Amino acid sequence: MSVWGRIFAAGYDHIMSGSEKATLRAHREALIAHARGWVLEIGGGTGANLPFYEGVEALTLTEPERPMVRRLQRRLREHPAPATVVRAPAEDLPFEDDSFDVVVSTLVLCTVDDQPRAARELRRVLKPGGRLLFLEHVRAEDERLARWQDRLNGLQTRIGHGCNCNRPTVQTITAAGFEITQLENDVLRKAPPIVRPLVVGVARPNGQPAQT
Repeated sequence: MSVWGRIFAAGYDHIMSGSEKATLRAHREALIAHARGWVLEIGGGTGANLPFYEGVEALTLTEPERPMVRRLQRRLREHPAPATVVRAPAEDLPFEDDSFDVVVSTLVLCTVDDQPRAARELRRVLKPGGRLLFLEHVRAEDERLARWQDRLNGLQTRIGHGCNCNRPTVQTITAAGFEITQLENDVLRKAPPIVRPLVVGVARPNGQPAQT
């Protein structure tokens, strides 16, 4: 783990505090209310979703970054829940097919190394009839802003510890074998313009999974 990775983990909650209060917290609460049964959250980070899980049978949180894992485990002590933390990337989930009723991804698919592969993994571990709940910042529909996202994405990934600002995440989810059943567009307030386009949605597995 790089020095910047440790610094980024330590400062993440402070960096995101304005956007959390202005936009993200309300979306997290509304989205996580749909989580029931056996739930997997990828990229659990510092545990920002933990206060909103109620009535789940079991909660598994994956997180690939060791400094984030430590912070996530500390956060779990503040919000006791039937939860397990597993250190694993979204592209290579150590679970059997059809393991979970719900998968949650909040501000994660912007950062994974291989977004299409990660989306296919989410499809694989979901039970038939399961749901993917997602909250992600994405590539802008406005062409002018999208061009600026492309120009500045290299800088964004360095500052944001791998966070990409120009990913077509909704299209990636559908290409992985999902049907989007709910989708809301919003703006990530208190954030730089290149990361403001935001989507909140629910998706279900659609027919056969995409080929890996």
